[in-house]
Amino acid sequence: MSDYEFIDHTYDVVVIGAGGAGLRATFGLAEAGFKTACVTKVFPTRSHTVAAQGGISAALGNMGEDDWRWHMYDTVKGSDWLGDQDAIEYMCKEAPDAVIELEHYGVPFSRTEDGKIYQRPFGGMTTRFGEGTAQRTCAAADRTGHAMLHTLYQQSLKHDAEFFIEYFAVDLIMEDGACRGVVAIDLATGRLHRFRSHQVILATGGYGRSYFSCTSAHTCTGDGGAMVLRAGLPVQDMEFVQFHPTGIYGAGCLITEGVRGEGGFLTNADGERFMERYAPNAKDLASRDVVSRSMTIEISEGRGVGPERDHIHLHLEHLGRDVIEERLPGIAESARIFAGVDVAKEPIPVLPTVHYNMGGIPANFNGQVVTRKDGDPESVVEGLMAVGEAACVSVHGANRLGSNSLLDLVVFGRAAAHFCAETMKPGARHKALAADAGQDSVARIDKLRNASGSRPTAEIRLEMQKVMQGHAAVFRTGETLNKGVELLKKTCASFADVGVSDRSMVWNTDLIETMELENLLLNATATIESAANRLESRGAHAREDYPDRDDTNWMKHTLSWVDRDGRVSFEYRPVHQQTLTDEVDYVEPKARVY
Repeated sequence: MSDYEFIDHTYDVVVIGAGGAGLRATFGLAEAGFKTACVTKVFPTRSHTVAAQGGISAALGNMGEDDWRWHMYDTVKGSDWLGDQDAIEYMCKEAPDAVIELEHYGVPFSRTEDGKIYQRPFGGMTTRFGEGTAQRTCAAADRTGHAMLHTLYQQSLKHDAEFFIEYFAVDLIMEDGACRGVVAIDLATGRLHRFRSHQVILATGGYGRSYFSCTSAHTCTGDGGAMVLRAGLPVQDMEFVQFHPTGIYGAGCLITEGVRGEGGFLTNADGERFMERYAPNAKDLASRDVVSRSMTIEISEGRGVGPERDHIHLHLEHLGRDVIEERLPGIAESARIFAGVDVAKEPIPVLPTVHYNMGGIPANFNGQVVTRKDGDPESVVEGLMAVGEAACVSVHGANRLGSNSLLDLVVFGRAAAHFCAETMKPGARHKALAADAGQDSVARIDKLRNASGSRPTAEIRLEMQKVMQGHAAVFRTGETLNKGVELLKKTCASFADVGVSDRSMVWNTDLIETMELENLLLNATATIESAANRLESRGAHAREDYPDRDDTNWMKHTLSWVDRDGRVSFEYRPVHQQTLTDEVDYVEPKARVY
């Protein structure tokens, strides 16, 4: 038997990825009666959603007045007006129902004294269109993602979804511009599998591992975006990479924004609460791009802490051990393990670190992947959907607000399942795949498996990560970005000289890491070239040579294609400034006030 002989499967829908978005879509589809497969390269409860700490936003009003319109206003403003307002309206309006569904499914949320879901403040979340501070973020202590992921996996099993665990998705099967399925490798046996389906839903997460310092799991390698690029489709808004203000110094592990929501604060070497200077109203709860840049300025101007004056202190000591143990137990544990700090007695050393990718696979609020075709910027790619961090809906625009990511996963995973239920019938007949379907993937796997170049995968990966960290970071200039583009081109070219030492097919982690590196290089290329191309500052994209937001020329989404030779081309999609209903007025862009 050939090493590359396919095992064929047929499903109504195949979901790639078993994080929050993938699992919410999977069990929603199975519940609706669809024959559903979920293909995931890690065990579902090991997906990166398990690391989400602070909570999930929804205007429940359990701990003070709230309204989904205020949530929408905050999200549009937080996106620096690059978010699509129809999608944002959909997300914020659906949020309360989606979260209460989670509660009914079994998510063990923390509770108020009268038994309601506990809600904490988060950066950028306000009441009455910016007047007050909203307590909007529903939390399960500081392990909200962990609680959600286990519940969603259990619900998927309850509804008889089929899981292909530790299978690595390689490529989409495309035919006449439509997606017909996907090729995957069973890591345990090395056998190739070909999945045929009416819809493929990409829920593969972000590509944080293209940077040297990030909060992302090692599995966050942008597989979905790379599969889309190899299929000749674009990715969107890749220049917008969020740096979380509080990664543990030296380790990159996340310290949730919920710490500041509970009353934690930042200080510099002088012991000054410097956020009061940069954001007099929001202070330590300003949006993440503002806090990250403020910290970077403090460090660059010599007010950082430590022997090298290269980080900042985050204080929880004043909260008291009881509050910390009740509401932030995981943070206390992480700080103890990764920083050697007892948070009840001393501050946590923190530094901005890559946390989230606002960009991804362009999709509408139903989850359908879109492209620009024949002049139509809303052209739908038949048979292909994307949800979660892999997608760019775009509800986060240029900068995501904290606790909107878990909401994004649940709302749009749910929306994708609903859309399939409305437009498809379980058990519908399939056309036969072309005889050579998936053979391009076979050729690529064989080439990499037998690659005998002089550069190890880890060496190329580290070089890419350092280029991205040094040249596409919190602050950017045309000079640093263009230098980074040239350096990354050399790194990408050197991939032709990669060497893979393991020639087997069984648990060949060397091969899989090399394929993940190829995916990361595509995402990194789109990111740094898109950043060099956008001549303004907006949200997380801060250009020192173009410090102002330019709504006249750049109020538009960047679409980027990367061809087989690594060349990047750009087109654009308009920002959806219309809302779904007349229940909310259009939010006009204004000057930044925090």
